[in-house]
Amino acid sequence: MHAQDRCPDGSCCKMCPPHQSEEQPMKKAIVSALSLLTVAAAVAAGTDSTQFKVLLKITESCTISAKAPTDVDFGSQARITGTSTNYDAAGKLIVNCSDGTPWSIGLDGGVNSASLPATPTAGDRRMKHTTALPAVYVPYDLYKDSSRSTFWGNSGTALKAGTGTGLDQTIDVYGRLTDVNYPAGNYQDTITATVIY
Repeated sequence: MHAQDRCPDGSCCKMCPPHQSEEQPMKKAIVSALSLLTVAAAVAAGTDSTQFKVLLKITESCTISAKAPTDVDFGSQARITGTSTNYDAAGKLIVNCSDGTPWSIGLDGGVNSASLPATPTAGDRRMKHTTALPAVYVPYDLYKDSSRSTFWGNSGTALKAGTGTGLDQTIDVYGRLTDVNYPAGNYQDTITATVIY
C-alpha cells in the first residue's frame, strides 16, 4: 500500500478522503483574516476633514505715571504786594505706549476749580490754602510748552499729543503763577492726568 493510501490518522484505506491535513484549517484562517483586512481597508478608504481657527487679539496699550520729581512745586515765596511777577515751576509725567500708537494727554482743572473750559485761559486753575477759613485760593496755570504760551487742558486742541515708542517717554508739565500777594501758609491743588490712545 502506498503512503498516499494511508489516512492522516495512520489507518489503511483504499481511498483516503481528500487531504484534511493540519494545513487546511490554517489556510482557512489566513483567507478569513485577509478578507477582514480587505473589509477594514475598504472602511478606512474614506476621509473627512474640518477646520478651526487660531486666534489672537492684540490691543494698543498705554500707561501714564508720575515719577520724581512728580509735582509742579513753586517752592516757598515771600509775599509781595503791588507787584506782578512770573513764578515758574515744572513737573514730569511718564507715558509708555505701544510703538507707533498715537496718544494724547489731558490735564483736568484740579480739585479746586468748578470746571475747566475746553480752551483754558489764565487763572482757570487754583491752589487752595490748606487751613485758612474762609477758603483762600491762588490762581495758576499749566502749559504744554516751556515758553508757557500754550495752555494745557483736558480736551480738543488743549491736549498734548505724541506717538508711542514702546519705551518710557518723559513729558514735562510747565506751571506759572503771577501773584503771591495772599495770606501766608501752604497752598495746593491735585491734577488728574489722563492718557487717551
